[in-house]
Amino acid sequence: MQTNDTTSSGVQVCSLKADTPQPIQPGTGYTVVRFPFGAAESSDRFAMHQVVQPDGHVVRDWATDDRSGLIWPSRPGWGHLHAMIQWEAGAYTELRDQYVRDPLALTSNPNDTTATEHRPPSPGAQFFVKNHGIYVNPLTPIALRVTHNDSEPRLLTLAELKLVIHAAA
Repeated sequence: MQTNDTTSSGVQVCSLKADTPQPIQPGTGYTVVRFPFGAAESSDRFAMHQVVQPDGHVVRDWATDDRSGLIWPSRPGWGHLHAMIQWEAGAYTELRDQYVRDPLALTSNPNDTTATEHRPPSPGAQFFVKNHGIYVNPLTPIALRVTHNDSEPRLLTLAELKLVIHAAA
Protein backbone atom coordinates (compact mmCIF):
# COMPACT_ATOMS: atom_id res chain seq x y z
CA MET A 1 0.00 0.00 0.00
CA GLN A 2 1.26 3.44 -0.86
CA THR A 3 1.39 6.12 1.77
CA ASN A 4 1.69 9.87 1.77
CA ASP A 5 3.12 10.11 5.28
CA THR A 6 4.21 13.71 5.74
CA THR A 7 4.97 13.36 9.46
CA SER A 8 7.94 11.02 9.03
CA SER A 9 11.32 12.59 9.73
CA GLY A 10 13.12 10.21 7.34
CA VAL A 11 14.07 10.75 3.74
CA GLN A 12 11.24 10.37 1.21
CA VAL A 13 12.02 9.22 -2.33
CA CYS A 14 10.25 9.04 -5.68
CA SER A 15 12.19 7.23 -8.40
CA LEU A 16 10.86 7.20 -11.98
CA LYS A 17 12.16 5.46 -15.08
CA ALA A 18 11.01 5.50 -18.70
CA ASP A 19 12.65 3.04 -21.07
CA THR A 20 10.03 3.42 -23.80
CA PRO A 21 11.58 5.78 -26.39
CA GLN A 22 9.93 9.22 -26.51
CA PRO A 23 10.10 11.28 -29.72
CA ILE A 24 11.18 14.85 -29.01
CA GLN A 25 10.53 17.56 -31.60
CA PRO A 26 13.43 19.89 -32.43
CA GLY A 27 13.36 23.56 -31.51
CA THR A 28 13.73 25.98 -28.67
CA GLY A 29 10.63 24.83 -26.75
CA TYR A 30 11.16 22.29 -24.00
CA THR A 31 9.25 18.99 -23.72
CA VAL A 32 8.22 17.45 -20.39
CA VAL A 33 9.73 13.96 -20.06
CA ARG A 34 6.90 11.48 -19.35
CA PHE A 35 7.05 8.49 -17.02
CA PRO A 36 4.85 5.39 -16.61
CA PHE A 37 2.90 4.63 -13.44
CA GLY A 38 2.45 1.63 -11.15
CA ALA A 39 4.54 -1.48 -11.66
CA ALA A 40 6.65 0.27 -14.33
CA GLU A 41 7.97 2.75 -11.73
CA SER A 42 11.16 2.19 -9.82
CA SER A 43 9.70 3.41 -6.51
CA ASP A 44 6.88 5.69 -5.37
CA ARG A 45 6.27 4.66 -1.77
CA PHE A 46 5.20 8.19 -0.79
CA ALA A 47 2.65 8.64 -3.62
CA MET A 48 4.38 11.52 -5.42
CA HIS A 49 3.66 10.23 -8.95
CA GLN A 50 0.09 9.01 -9.25
CA VAL A 51 -2.44 8.49 -12.05
CA VAL A 52 -4.92 10.55 -10.02
CA GLN A 53 -3.15 13.85 -9.48
CA PRO A 54 -3.56 15.93 -6.28
CA ASP A 55 -5.88 18.36 -8.11
CA GLY A 56 -8.12 15.48 -9.26
CA HIS A 57 -6.89 15.21 -12.87
CA VAL A 58 -6.70 11.59 -14.04
CA VAL A 59 -3.88 10.64 -16.42
CA ARG A 60 -5.40 8.23 -18.95
CA ASP A 61 -2.24 7.54 -21.01
CA TRP A 62 1.18 8.26 -19.55
CA ALA A 63 2.79 8.30 -23.01
CA THR A 64 0.63 11.20 -24.27
CA ASP A 65 -0.20 13.24 -21.16
CA ASP A 66 2.45 15.70 -19.93
CA ARG A 67 0.99 15.27 -16.43
CA SER A 68 2.74 11.88 -16.30
CA GLY A 69 6.01 13.81 -16.06
CA LEU A 70 5.05 15.52 -12.80
CA ILE A 71 6.33 14.63 -9.36
CA TRP A 72 4.19 16.21 -6.61
CA PRO A 73 6.45 16.37 -3.51
CA SER A 74 4.97 14.52 -0.54
CA ARG A 75 6.09 17.18 1.92
CA PRO A 76 8.01 20.45 2.04
CA GLY A 77 11.74 20.16 2.51
CA TRP A 78 15.11 20.13 0.84
CA GLY A 79 14.79 18.22 -2.42
CA HIS A 80 17.67 16.64 -4.24
CA LEU A 81 16.89 15.95 -7.89
CA HIS A 82 18.70 13.30 -9.91
CA ALA A 83 18.19 12.65 -13.62
CA MET A 84 19.63 10.40 -16.27
CA ILE A 85 18.99 11.32 -19.90
CA GLN A 86 19.90 9.19 -22.93
CA TRP A 87 19.37 10.30 -26.53
CA GLU A 88 19.76 8.41 -29.77
CA ALA A 89 22.61 9.51 -32.03
CA GLY A 90 21.74 12.46 -34.25
CA ALA A 91 22.93 15.59 -36.01
CA TYR A 92 22.64 17.76 -32.90
CA THR A 93 24.84 20.73 -32.19
CA GLU A 94 23.15 21.31 -28.83
CA LEU A 95 21.09 19.33 -26.32
CA ARG A 96 19.28 21.06 -23.47
CA ASP A 97 17.74 19.87 -20.23
CA GLN A 98 16.37 21.46 -17.08
CA TYR A 99 14.35 20.88 -13.95
CA VAL A 100 11.22 23.00 -13.64
CA ARG A 101 8.69 23.74 -10.96
CA ASP A 102 5.13 23.65 -12.32
CA PRO A 103 5.89 23.33 -16.04
CA LEU A 104 2.18 23.17 -16.93
CA ALA A 105 1.18 26.34 -15.01
CA LEU A 106 -1.13 24.49 -12.62
CA THR A 107 -0.24 26.61 -9.57
CA SER A 108 0.58 30.20 -8.72
CA ASN A 109 4.34 29.65 -9.26
CA PRO A 110 4.60 28.30 -12.84
CA ASN A 111 7.66 27.60 -14.98
CA ASP A 112 10.33 28.24 -12.38
CA THR A 113 13.33 26.61 -14.06
CA THR A 114 16.60 25.58 -12.48
CA ALA A 115 19.73 23.63 -13.43
CA THR A 116 19.29 24.41 -17.14
CA GLU A 117 22.16 22.97 -19.14
CA HIS A 118 23.06 23.43 -22.81
CA ARG A 119 25.32 20.60 -23.88
CA PRO A 120 27.40 20.01 -26.99
CA PRO A 121 27.03 16.43 -28.28
CA SER A 122 29.70 13.77 -28.14
CA PRO A 123 30.19 11.16 -30.90
CA GLY A 124 27.38 8.57 -31.02
CA ALA A 125 24.50 8.39 -28.58
CA GLN A 126 24.22 11.01 -25.84
CA PHE A 127 24.23 10.01 -22.15
CA PHE A 128 23.94 12.58 -19.35
CA VAL A 129 23.45 12.62 -15.60
CA LYS A 130 22.45 15.71 -13.64
CA ASN A 131 21.92 16.51 -9.97
CA HIS A 132 20.60 19.62 -8.26
CA GLY A 133 19.17 20.65 -4.89
CA ILE A 134 16.08 22.83 -4.38
CA TYR A 135 13.43 23.50 -1.79
CA VAL A 136 10.21 21.65 -2.64
CA ASN A 137 6.56 22.13 -1.73
CA PRO A 138 3.67 19.63 -2.06
CA LEU A 139 1.57 22.26 -3.86
CA THR A 140 4.12 22.71 -6.67
CA PRO A 141 4.91 19.80 -9.02
CA ILE A 142 8.39 19.25 -10.46
CA ALA A 143 9.40 17.87 -13.86
CA LEU A 144 12.36 17.24 -16.12
CA ARG A 145 12.27 18.93 -19.54
CA VAL A 146 14.45 18.44 -22.61
CA THR A 147 14.97 19.80 -26.11
CA HIS A 148 17.46 19.57 -28.98
CA ASN A 149 18.33 21.40 -32.18
CA ASP A 150 18.57 18.58 -34.70
CA SER A 151 16.60 19.16 -37.92
CA GLU A 152 14.21 16.25 -37.21
CA PRO A 153 12.56 14.61 -34.18
CA ARG A 154 14.92 12.47 -32.11
CA LEU A 155 14.28 9.76 -29.54
CA LEU A 156 14.91 10.16 -25.88
CA THR A 157 15.73 6.46 -25.40
CA LEU A 158 15.95 6.30 -21.60
CA ALA A 159 15.14 8.74 -18.82
CA GLU A 160 15.14 8.63 -15.05
CA LEU A 161 13.97 11.26 -12.60
CA LYS A 162 14.39 10.94 -8.86
CA LEU A 163 13.40 13.26 -6.04
CA VAL A 164 14.83 12.75 -2.57
CA ILE A 165 13.21 14.94 0.11
CA HIS A 166 15.02 15.65 3.36
CA ALA A 167 13.22 17.30 6.24
CA ALA A 168 14.24 20.98 6.49
CA ALA A 169 13.97 23.15 9.58
